Order: sequence, then structure tokens, then C-alpha cells
Amino acid sequence: MNTGQAALDYLEQAMHILERIRQTQMDMIQEAAELCAHAIANDGLVHLFGTGHSRMMVEEMFPRHGSFPGFHPIVELSLTYHNPVVGANGQRQAMFLEHVEGLGRVIMRNFVFAPPDVFMIFSNSGVNEVVVEVGLEAKRQGMPLIAVVSVEHCRAVRALHSSGKKLIDIADIVIDNCTPAGDAMVWIEGLEDPVGPGSTIGGAAVVNAIKCAIAERLTQMGKPPLVLTSNYFLGEERSHQRFEACYDDYRARVQRVYGRCGGEK
Repeated sequence: MNTGQAALDYLEQAMHILERIRQTQMDMIQEAAELCAHAIANDGLVHLFGTGHSRMMVEEMFPRHGSFPGFHPIVELSLTYHNPVVGANGQRQAMFLEHVEGLGRVIMRNFVFAPPDVFMIFSNSGVNEVVVEVGLEAKRQGMPLIAVVSVEHCRAVRALHSSGKKLIDIADIVIDNCTPAGDAMVWIEGLEDPVGPGSTIGGAAVVNAIKCAIAERLTQMGKPPLVLTSNYFLGEERSHQRFEACYDDYRARVQRVYGRCGGEK
């Protein structure tokens, strides 16, 4: 038995994902960054949505070190709270709710969207009913839609939403996280099923590539972003001040998404 080979296999597969993103996705990443930078520079928002483990990609975009206001994370705990696994708030419930049509529209009803907002959805499969419905609603409200998915997986599985649509069918920009269909990438002799999902690697790489490209564009436009910066770079006092300033900036930007009540748009 070659102990340790599985770990190396995973790292090799992860490097392959990163190389595929570099070779095949840069045009789409730059196009998405252009849309997002225009929105943020003109007091719009980039709304972010993901269910299941795709929640990690939403939080990777903002807020964390090296991030900046202009993004609006939308995360439903009922669809993403995996820690209990079983019992109340368990994984069974979350996986069930991902397939409930109508829930996506209810989620979107909580917010006010307006030009030049952009909507970005993270979903490895790109087919579950809630993410497709959120995407359809974003398009109905006139927002450009960016989808980050495993294109290979999305094409290989059937559409689940009653519209017959997948995210890749409705998005204006599709960015491939370059993860193979099925997500898990490492086969071990004697083990029936593969282990080691790759979508976290691909998704996080795409998120941060877009984030850096947006920051570059905003700076070139004379509107450099206010970055959440570690005390390693700024010192403890200035870093704390920067975080407070970023959170205040975020609050000012997002207050309008809750600012109007009334009937259906």
C-alpha cells in the first residue's frame, strides 16, 4: 500500500483545476469583474447567493481580510447551516429545502434591487430549484446574472426546476470552477467511492480572481476600494479603524435594499 499517495493525488487534481481556470476562464472572469466594478463604482451592489457548501464562496467574497464593501451576501441559514448534521436544523432539511420551488422567490422578495446592481450565484451543480429560481428572479428584475458552476457537472445532470432551465441557461456570464462532474476527485484502491471534493478549490480561486480584478478596475477608475486589511499591514489600531470604516461603508451601501416596502415589483 502506497500510503500518502491519495493526498498527493488530491493536490495534483487541485493544481489541475487552478491551471484549467487560468487557461480557460480568464476572459469570463475579466468580463464579470467589469460588470461588478461598474456597479460598485456607481453606488450599486453585487448581490451574492449560494446554498449548501456554496455559502463558503459567498463569505469568501465578503467579508474577510482582503475584501471590500460593494458586495451584498445573501445566505439563508435554513439552506446552509450544516453543523448539526442531524436533528433540528439538520442536513436532511437543508437538502430538502434546496428543491422547494417558490422558496427562491420568497427569498428575493425581502430585498429592493435597482440598477446598476449585479447578481452572482455560486452553485456547483447549477440545477437545484432554489438557485435556478433565484437566478430567474434576478433576471426578471433586470439584473445581469453571473453564475459560477461546474460546467461539466451542470451539463451532465438533468434540469430540476419546472422551467427546464439550469443556471448555465439563464446566466449572462458563466464561469466554470473547472471541477469534474461529481466533485470528488480521488479514487483509492479498495474504496468504492471517490473522496476529496474540488469545488471549494475552484470556487475560491474564481472568487478571489474576480475580487482582485474588481479592485484593480476600481483603482484605475479613481475609486479605490476600502479594504478590510490585517494588522500585519496596518498595525493593530489602524486595522481596527479600517474594519470599522468598512463596516460603516457596507451599512451605508446596503441600507437601500431594505429601504422600501410595498407590493410585488
